[in-house]
Amino acid sequence: MEENNLQCSSVVDGNFEEVPRETVIQFKPPLYRQRYQFVKNLVEQHEPKKVADLGCGDTSLLRLLKVNPCIELLVGVDINEDKLRWRGDTLAPFLGDFLKPRDLNLTITLYHGSVVERDSRLLGFDLITCIELIEHLDSGDLARFPEVVFGYLSPSMIVISTPNSEFNPLFPSVTFRDSDHKFEWTRMEFQTWALYVANRYDYSVEFTGVGEPPAGAENVGYCTQIGIFRKNGGKAMESCVSEQYDQHVYKAVFTTSYPSLQQERFFKLVLVNEVSQQVESLRVSHLPRQKKQDGEWGDKPKDSKAPCPCFGPVFTEVEKAKIENSPKPFCVGDKFFVPLQRLLAYPKLNRLCANEEMMRSVIADSIPLSSDGSAVVSDLRDYFDEQF
Repeated sequence: MEENNLQCSSVVDGNFEEVPRETVIQFKPPLYRQRYQFVKNLVEQHEPKKVADLGCGDTSLLRLLKVNPCIELLVGVDINEDKLRWRGDTLAPFLGDFLKPRDLNLTITLYHGSVVERDSRLLGFDLITCIELIEHLDSGDLARFPEVVFGYLSPSMIVISTPNSEFNPLFPSVTFRDSDHKFEWTRMEFQTWALYVANRYDYSVEFTGVGEPPAGAENVGYCTQIGIFRKNGGKAMESCVSEQYDQHVYKAVFTTSYPSLQQERFFKLVLVNEVSQQVESLRVSHLPRQKKQDGEWGDKPKDSKAPCPCFGPVFTEVEKAKIENSPKPFCVGDKFFVPLQRLLAYPKLNRLCANEEMMRSVIADSIPLSSDGSAVVSDLRDYFDEQF
């Protein structure tokens, strides 16, 4: 059911109210985006490494979360295998992901299976989300759901969203919001269930939601109600399970891994490229001073302009001081030398490399170094310099 641009009518919280037929409920952004953004904000706040979305559907939430740098394992589970296969490719890395690798590894896997089946590959997760899922479960599956998700998987945090049936009278001719829904709970019904489950499996729970009601109907609450469950003690169940207890009942239908700086080949590409760019920037900056020292500008008219400085990154005062206090580039004949210690003073390279030895060992077979290996060496002038 479309949760946007719906006319208000009928009752609010059991009391009949006259609501103009032309009144329209407009969720901006659309309600499904508000739900996904809620999860994204939670991820940014708590920085989980392992996240699973049960009932992932068209994988929209996974696509939103995969850009978060803290996540290293992202899993989606759904009963619709065809949809998983169809949407899997949208989770694969793009060209830009190879040009600018992540800091941390990221693996994304889609599993075909039921959320009330136990699969040990989902043990030890930091966050499990169930967005608009439980209302699709029949009574038998709903009874098994807490045993599997809270009892067996036992992640650090669980987020469950479900329709708030008290909001439904604001929609025209609505009983259930989707023909596949087996039930839709009031706030009291959801909270009663959630508190019972939380108490039984040693979780705490807080309630919130998304989808503000229109003016005059504030008493019905959010359109989507949300429960945030946190494991008491804060830690998920250990993911290392003895082989005899391994249960792999889900069918993996898609998996992909993203390039990252934790992978040697991508780390080397990024480091060599960054060193080369920084050396070239320093060379170009040094060249006008060198030409002036060599007297090449002595006969130029007074109104002749020196090359404009290149635009570069903005450094903090602390970063500037660190750069200035590092060994300066120098020339020997027609060769330009940039000490590795100078390169390590720049924030980007300092973040990539812990020390001089590490930088030297990675770039040695790709970039010319001085005889003692303490500096990068390049020609002071190149073909393009001679053209201007």
